[in-house]
Amino acid sequence: MVAMAERVDEILRAGGAPHFHGLVVLRGGEPVLERYGSGPDHRLGEPLGHVEFGRDTLHDLRSVSKSMVALLYGIALGEGLVPEPGAGLVAQFPEYADLVADPARAHLTIEHALTMTLGLDWNEDAPYTSTANSEIAMEEAPDRYRYVLERPVAEEAGRRWLYCGGASALLGGIIARGAGRPLEEYAATALFEPLGITSWEWSKGGHGTVSAAAGLRLRPMDLAAIGQLVLDGGRDVVPASWLRAALTPRVVIDPGFEYGYQWYLNTGKRPWAAALGNGGQRLIVREEDALVMAMTAGEYDQDPGGATALTEAILDD
Repeated sequence: MVAMAERVDEILRAGGAPHFHGLVVLRGGEPVLERYGSGPDHRLGEPLGHVEFGRDTLHDLRSVSKSMVALLYGIALGEGLVPEPGAGLVAQFPEYADLVADPARAHLTIEHALTMTLGLDWNEDAPYTSTANSEIAMEEAPDRYRYVLERPVAEEAGRRWLYCGGASALLGGIIARGAGRPLEEYAATALFEPLGITSWEWSKGGHGTVSAAAGLRLRPMDLAAIGQLVLDGGRDVVPASWLRAALTPRVVIDPGFEYGYQWYLNTGKRPWAAALGNGGQRLIVREEDALVMAMTAGEYDQDPGGATALTEAILDD
């Protein structure tokens, strides 16, 4: 354990992670490493100026939010509020009668959204400041759910993983409809309060709806607590059966790196599950040695080299 801390501190001293913001490592449910940095930061593109990060500082999780939405879906499913993954996707939005009636979309299921295998035309390779990026275009569209569901069909669903924030937005919408209240309100009572998480934010888009794909803000320590919940099999918060389903590899991204239900899965010699977000936001859980790592950083829209170096220093332990 000392070796891990020494490796991390050496990277920080040497300037190997200049945009590092926060790090919490748990082993066996206990904190064994906690570090914080400082620097400029943003809230979904809104400048926050220079921030001195500490234990009580909230931080953007960006696409780590997607994995939290997957946990919420499992909780809602256990409460009978949302359909099983095999249910039809477009049918959950009956107000779009033309799309529901479209035979080219009839085979789409909620599971296709959970695994990002919708087969729809979607591109998040463009900068997240441009509507050439499908997620940004979705946020600026008059109706985000219709925008996603009416994308042209590019290939058969279920065949190929394609990164898609729109899939997470649809899942968030289904949860909110089933719960009868906004996603963030359901998250507060279903996930955060049971874990004693009282300080959090969920940024909203132009429609007054939270960004299910990217808007959640938590403290690193609280993010780590959610990771511990996953490692513990969900306890009495997330159904254990759902966690097993969510962390089952379902589609290959690259050899040894797969995707479950909105969670990344390293299937190599030392398997781990991860929630990953733009800028170096990371939550990694490794059952083998009861390890949880929660990291925040400011490497937005660039290669997260610093976050990668710190992650390797921890996972090599």
